[in-house]
This record gives sequence, C-alpha cells and structure tokens, in this order.
Amino acid sequence: MGTENPNRANFPLRPVASQFSAPRNASPFSSSGPVAGAEASGFRPNNPTASSQVPPSFLAGPVASGFRPVAPDRSNAPAGPPPASSYGPPQTGSFQRFPRPQFSSPAQVPPPQTLHAEQPLVAPPVRPPTGPFSSPPVSLQTQPQPPSVPMGYPQSINTIQPRMNVPQSSMDSQFSAPGTNLQPSSPPMGPSYPAARGTLQPTFPGYHSQQPNAFPQAPLVNSIAFPPQQGGYVAPVTAASRPYLSQQGGYMQSPPIAAPVALYSREHMQHPGSLPPTSMAQGLVEDFSSLSLGSVPGSFDTGIDSKALPRPLDGDVEPKSFAEMYPMNCSSRYLRLSTCALPNSQSLASRWHLPLGAVVCPLAEAPEGEEVPIVNFVTTGIVRCRRCRTYVNPYVAFTDHGRKWRCNICSILNDVPGEYFAHLDASGRRVDLDQRPELTKGSVEFIAPAEYMIRPPMPPQYFFLIDVSVSAVRSGMLEVVAQTIKSCLDTLPGFPRTQIGFITYDSTIHFYNMKSSLTQPQMMVVSDLDDIFLPLPDDLAVNLSESRTVVDAFLDSLPSMFQDNVNVESAFGPALKAAFMVMSQLGGKLLIFQTTLPSLGAGRLRLRGDDARVYGTDKEHTLRIAEDPFYKQMAADFSKFQISVNVYACSDKYIDIATLGTLAKYTGGQIYYYPNFVSSVHKDKLKHELARDLTRATAWEAVMRIRCGRGARFTSYHGNFMLRSTDLMALPVVDCDKAYAMQLCLEETLLTTDTVYFQVALLYTSSLGERRIRVHTAAAPVVADLGEMYRLADTGAVVSLFSRLAIEKSLAYKLEEARTSVQLRIVKALREYRNLYAVQHRLGGRMIYPESLKLLPLYGLALCKSIPLRGGYADAQLDERCAAGYTMMALPAKKLLKLLYPNLIRLDEYLLKTLADESENIWKRLPLAAESLDPRGLYIYDDGFRFVIWFGSMLSPDIARSLLGEDFATDYSKVCFTERDNEMSRRLMRIIEKYRETDPSYYQLCHLVRQGEQPREGFFLLSNLVEDQIGGTNGYADWILQLHRQVQQNA
Repeated sequence: MGTENPNRANFPLRPVASQFSAPRNASPFSSSGPVAGAEASGFRPNNPTASSQVPPSFLAGPVASGFRPVAPDRSNAPAGPPPASSYGPPQTGSFQRFPRPQFSSPAQVPPPQTLHAEQPLVAPPVRPPTGPFSSPPVSLQTQPQPPSVPMGYPQSINTIQPRMNVPQSSMDSQFSAPGTNLQPSSPPMGPSYPAARGTLQPTFPGYHSQQPNAFPQAPLVNSIAFPPQQGGYVAPVTAASRPYLSQQGGYMQSPPIAAPVALYSREHMQHPGSLPPTSMAQGLVEDFSSLSLGSVPGSFDTGIDSKALPRPLDGDVEPKSFAEMYPMNCSSRYLRLSTCALPNSQSLASRWHLPLGAVVCPLAEAPEGEEVPIVNFVTTGIVRCRRCRTYVNPYVAFTDHGRKWRCNICSILNDVPGEYFAHLDASGRRVDLDQRPELTKGSVEFIAPAEYMIRPPMPPQYFFLIDVSVSAVRSGMLEVVAQTIKSCLDTLPGFPRTQIGFITYDSTIHFYNMKSSLTQPQMMVVSDLDDIFLPLPDDLAVNLSESRTVVDAFLDSLPSMFQDNVNVESAFGPALKAAFMVMSQLGGKLLIFQTTLPSLGAGRLRLRGDDARVYGTDKEHTLRIAEDPFYKQMAADFSKFQISVNVYACSDKYIDIATLGTLAKYTGGQIYYYPNFVSSVHKDKLKHELARDLTRATAWEAVMRIRCGRGARFTSYHGNFMLRSTDLMALPVVDCDKAYAMQLCLEETLLTTDTVYFQVALLYTSSLGERRIRVHTAAAPVVADLGEMYRLADTGAVVSLFSRLAIEKSLAYKLEEARTSVQLRIVKALREYRNLYAVQHRLGGRMIYPESLKLLPLYGLALCKSIPLRGGYADAQLDERCAAGYTMMALPAKKLLKLLYPNLIRLDEYLLKTLADESENIWKRLPLAAESLDPRGLYIYDDGFRFVIWFGSMLSPDIARSLLGEDFATDYSKVCFTERDNEMSRRLMRIIEKYRETDPSYYQLCHLVRQGEQPREGFFLLSNLVEDQIGGTNGYADWILQLHRQVQQNA
C-alpha cells in the first residue's frame, strides 16, 4: 500500500545513460548558421540539429581529460538540464535570464550558428581565432575583470564582485551569456547533456555535463534559499583562456551533486533593484514562472530540489486581479471561470487546450455580512430583457434619460417600466442607484411573482426508505438512523408545512399509517413485489407538526421492531417504486438507507463484483456503469416529479454503487458511502452527515440556466442533475454543498465585443414556500493574446472541470486512458505556453508555466492518483471507486482541491507548548511526502472526509499516553480515540473540532496510525501521499520531469 519507510520517498533506480547518448534539443527554434553581431559575444549558440553533424575539429582535443565531446543532436530527444553542481546558488535573487555556459571544455565549443529570431543589439565584437581551443569572443566594451573566486556557496553577498557586462538580449535564455552566474536554476540544454535525460536517466559517469562558472554574479533579491553546495575546486586555467576568463567562467570540474530547481515568479522579475549590471542591450522581462531542471553525471539523482516545487500550502488561491478588474461581479464562491480572459476567436480557443468553462455553486454559504440581498419587485414585476430574458444587473446601461436600458447580454434596447423609472445624473448613473442592489451587486435574489410558478409552491417533504434486513440490524445502522432522524425533527426546514413519511423493506415492503389521530403508527405489509400498490391512499406521508407524536413513537420502536429479523433479502426495486408512488404528488427528498445488494423484484442486481481479468480490456469501463437500466429510468421519473434521491450505502460487502448511484446522479442527489459499516466506529459520521443533510438550507423544485453574451454558449454540463433542454438543468433539490460545471465554446469565428457577460439564474422554492430567483452576474474581458488567457487562469476551476471530464471518461474508457487524457492536456497547454516565449526568451532546459497555473501539474498528478482514477484492480475497491467518483462530480472547487491535495500538519510541537492560543493560526501545512514525516512527531492528515493521526515510532511515550491512555502501546485499530482527562488531550480535541467546524459538509472520523504498522499505515496514509512514488506511479519530481520531456518533444 505504500513505502515501508515513510521517512523517504523511494525512487526507482534508473540505468546509466550511454556514453554516446545523443544530446537533446534545447530549443524549438534552433538554427545553424554563423552568429552575427552581439549574439556572438554573449550567447552560446544552439545545439546542432539532427541533420547537422559536428565538424571533426570540434571533436578533437583533450576529450580524454574528462570533458564530454559534442554529439549529434536528436530532433525528438526531449530536453532536460545538465547539472551545475558547484554553483553557489543566489542568496537573494531569482533570475532566469543569465544561465551558465554550456561547455565543459574549449573543445566543446560548437560551430558558429545563426539566430533566426533575434538580431544583434550592439555593435559586433571582435571574433577571436577559431580552433579546437578557441575561447569565446569578448565584447569591444571594456569591462572590469573580477578576480577568481573558489567554487561553492558564497559566504557573504557583500564580497561578491559585479559580473562582467556582457551585451545580451535576454530574448531566449537558451543562448546563454557565458558570464558568471550564481543562480543554479537555469542550466542550459546542450550537447553536454545526453538524450537519456528524457527518460529520467543521469549522464554517463565520468563525463562532465556542464562547465561551471567561477564567479558569482551581483547579488539579486527574493531567491529561494538552497543548502550550500559541496565540493567545487578551481582547476588550473590555461593561459589561452585567461584573457576571457570572466566570460568563460574558468574551466573546472563539476562535483557530483545535483543542481537544484528554482522557482521564479513574474513578481521576482520586476524588482527594480534585482537586475544585475547589464550593458545598453536590455532584454525583455520574463512574464512567466519557471523551473530549472538539472541532473548529475554518474548519479541517480534527478537533480530536483523537491522543496522548491510549487505546492498549495496556502490552500486554494483564487485570482485577485479579476475581482479588482470587475468589482461588481458576483463572488467567486458562486461562479468561477477556468480563465477570466476569454479568447476572441475560435482559433485562439483551440490553442488554450485546457477546459474552457465555468464552475457554479449557486447556493454556496456566504460569510456573515455578505448575504445575498433580496429584492421584491412588487408592483413592476421583475425587470428582464424582452429578447434573451436576462435579468437586470449591474452591467446594463441606461439611456434616453433613464427611459430605456440596454441589455448587456444581447445588446437590445428595452423600455424601463414606469414604476422602475429614475432620472440619470450627469455621469449617466441612476440617481437611485444606492437603493437598487440589483444594479450594484453581482448576486441578488428576486421574489418571484405568480407567473413563475407552474403550481403553488409545495411543502418540503422528507421520505425515508430504510432497509431492515439482518445486516442493517446487526451493523447498528437501523438504530443510528432512527435516533438521528428523531433528533433532527425540530430543525427540519419548512416548519410547520414539512411533510414526512417512512417505508421499510426486506423481502416484503412495509408501509406506515401516520395519521395524526392515531397514538401508534399502523404497519401494513405488501408481499406482492410484481404489482406494487399503496394500501392507503393517504396518511403514508403526513404533516410533521400534526403527527409529531406518531412519528416519535414510530422512531422509538423502529430498532426493536426488527431486532430479531433474520431476513437477508432486499426488495429494493419494488420499495423504490412504492416510494415514488407516495411522493409523486408533492415531490421532495427521498433518503435511502441500503445495506445489501438488491435481490428481489424489479431492479435486482447480480453479484458482478470486481473482475481482475476485465481490467486493461475494452470491457473494463462496464464495471463502473449501471448494470440495470431500471434505475436510470426510475431516476428520470423522480426528476420529472421533483424528487431528489440521496443514497446512504452502509455495507460490509459489494453493493453495486455504480448502479445505485444513478438515482442520485440524475436527481441532483448525493451518495454517502460507509464501507464495512459498524455502529461503534461509524456512528458519529453517519449521524453528523445525515443531520446536515436533513437540516441544511435547501432549495426545492429548482431549475437553473446560465446565459452568456453573443458569440459564446455553453455546450456540455457536468454534475448531478437531469438536463431538461439544451441548457436548462432540472434540480429537484439544491443545497450549498453541490456544484455544477459546464464547458463553453465560441459560436462565432471572431468575437467583436470587448467583454462577455455571464448570468446564472436559479429558480427555486424556498423551504418557507416562497418562489425565488437567485441571480449571479459576472463579466470577463475578451482578449486576443493567449498569454493573457493563461495569466488570468483559475486553477481551481480548471481542476474542477478536469476532474469531472476525467471521471466521465473513465465510465466509457479504461482508467489508463482517462489518466492519459489528463496528462496529455496539461502537456499541450504547457507546450503552447512555452511556444509563446520560445522566440523572445532563452528558455534552455527550463520548464516554464504561467504563475496562475503553477499548481496545475501537481493537481493533475493528484487527480491521476485519486480513488476514482488510480491504478487498477488492486488499488481500490470497485464500490469505493464509484462512490468517490459520484462525490467528486458534485464537489465545489475548494472542497475538491482539498480532497486532491489534503492538509498534513505537525501537532506535537503545538501540543507541548504551555500557553497555547487555539485562535492563533500556527499550523503549518507540509508537503504530502513521506520525507515530511518525522519519526519523533505527531501529524494529522485531513482531506475533508477523514482524519488520519500518525504517531511516529520515536514519539515521546508521554505524549502517546496522554492522548491514548494506557492503550498507547496496543494495536491502534482497536483503540477508542476519545478525550482524556488531561490538558494535552483536550487541546488536541479542540484542534480536531475546529477543523470540523471549518468544513461541516462531511464528518471526519479519526483513524489512528502508528509508523510501521502495516497494512494500516499504507492504506490510510502512505498510499495518499501524492508526491511519493506509490505502486508504480510517478512521484512529483518524476512527474514534472516527464511533463517537461513531453513538452519539449514537439515544442
């Protein structure tokens, strides 16, 4: 399930590269003519292309001395960086534009080449004589010669001499100025680097991949700190090289240590004081972030400093620039676009490669003070566009002295109703603007008049369909459900109109007469499963406030009523039909509690189970889709009659979630899965989640539509709902824990507007019986620049769409194909982004990406390792895989990102503090890797669905005894984790409760794990550390290198 030693990630050994490995292509724009002008002085030329061979004169010379000769390039060899082991990394700088020289030896200088993309920026310098030992030319400008300093980490930046000013364009960092460079993050790609780097292999032992620099550059600012480099001595410098020493950087050997990765953001590039001294040739500022990848000769190290890789340790960070650009937009908690800059043409959209669309959570919980304002157009009626039916919003424009308004979606002029008229001031604003929230707020709720109702608003109805077979009784599920429902009766929404009803079933179906005049419910049994009928026309669903005493009596007696039941059968299908017949008049919410596979009557399912032989074949996906069309047809009927279905599956064996889940999928419902349910373990989780389901704010009888401006439309929708027409989503029940995703396409070849507007409208009945319309409006700019689309991308929305698309793909294809599709789209996007900057900047061996999407590769890896998509037969139970897929299809973006990359926090240091302030946010999130786990520590893992508390093998026994009592040395699977009578235990429970309060949609059960306790540790924690190599999957560093290799293949 995971690594035996959780303290370090296990990286598989890789074969050593061949001595004659072909070097890798360093740039998508390589050329092979002579270098002219200033380019010849400061930049190393491209590698020879696959068709050009290196002249023999350049392969002659002291190759035996340990310097790697130039080998012919291979056009399809992906690029990867050589090491720069002995470089001292920058202490305060983060610059990518001044990489180190490429060649370890004068014998390695390649033939002169021509640049197609750049022109000389300064006067051509003098070219020195050519030959196998020729040194690089120097600029005509007189420059100070810095003294030679030893290799290694600079002891103090005050002693660093300014580097020689090399005229350079900063246009493409592949052509590096061979002047000294302290930062280790941008190793150039060149002939000294073997093609085997593409397969994550080190260079051949004994050959030096890179000529290190002898001189650190001027101090920079804001660099990522690196540990001091080891080794690095200055080899003797030949006399011929001394005049050009500061440019060539001296000739010395590389010690075998990895060059770290550095991360650079565009903010780092824009500090005025951070630029090193340059000549009059000033280059472009790099408007992107990048990782430099390095390897080491003779080593199996990938050369990546894992600490420098980007991680979401601050949680979900939404793009702030977009909110500042359009302050009247609705909050991102309601609507998030995958990019806040829309393409102006279909051709530009085709180069985006990531999902283009939106994620909508229409009833998301708002913080106190930010509630959605309610507007009641009592006299005028709701003001809407007469053509496209857009609701009036902050982006409409009033003209003709306030008598007309122009729709922001379709641009048509509408008359302003007389009762809604107001004069305009000198700036064209309505004088009553401050009293009109619908004209100033992006989110608003209208009270709907009678014309928005097909029928009068129905009262909320809660109907319970409960399995009472022997497994339900023995597991304790029946008792927990009865107690929880009773405890929630006073807080069910809609009092005093709320309706309630019950049906139980095993091999027969049991109806209950709850008439208010009775003191005890009357039970009626129907055993004819082929022709279901209702034994009573009324009183099977009753008004809760009128029949409260009968309902209480029923719930009190329910567990004992079936305590001796030994029936193992389940007539679930007929019971479902019976519930539909009772509920169809009012609609409402049907809660199903199922513990066994349906075995009798319509909808009975066979034990198809999980067949290992099917995995990897074209039939693999059939295991993950509904077996019997009966359930999808029932779901369509439920949706038509405004009934939503929530399924609580509490089973200790296969129950076919793939089939039962379709009931929730098409009715806007939800799946709750409790594998191996045992009341003593899962009681609190079931109780909390059922209570939240019953008492959270709920919208009934809802439909939702999202409109957008001319030239664009939404084409596909993803989530739990039924699509009633091309764009109308039927949602019998909506709540704050559900989100819906949709993809956008351009209808016109070219958009002529500067802004596209979106409006989400949710028409629903509140629990109090009011018909309302919740409207969210947002605007987004239209751009002609692909770079701007990437700059304003929203990782949370992109990953939400990615997840839904990948899970849907797994229902029609193999898991491997679903994972590959995720990887392929990320590679295409990064490649397209790289091509934007390949001409203007020296990219060399760097992996570049927009700052806004720096976490996309990590979330892509986490998605491929998530339960719905991971591995194959042995990596997840089939029911668990399907339940996780249904859950992820409905999760809002923030909860989904937390599930993909959970929190890992160290607790023991905090618990040991004498004066601890729980309100202080002192918990630092850690990378999800085994190397983050200290054997002397206590850690908590939180993915929003469960807690795993990990006890290190060397944790102080006093801490373990304080938290677990005298059971601290026993098997943790048998330990009852409760609050003990000591301050440390109380403090830990307060932490856990605070976590639960911040995310109340699910209840996190605590699972205790001791280091080395297998397979428990592997199942609960190690298999979920997404940055580690687990079960043959890539670790984070290898994943980055793999993406980088694929990006460069056709860049």
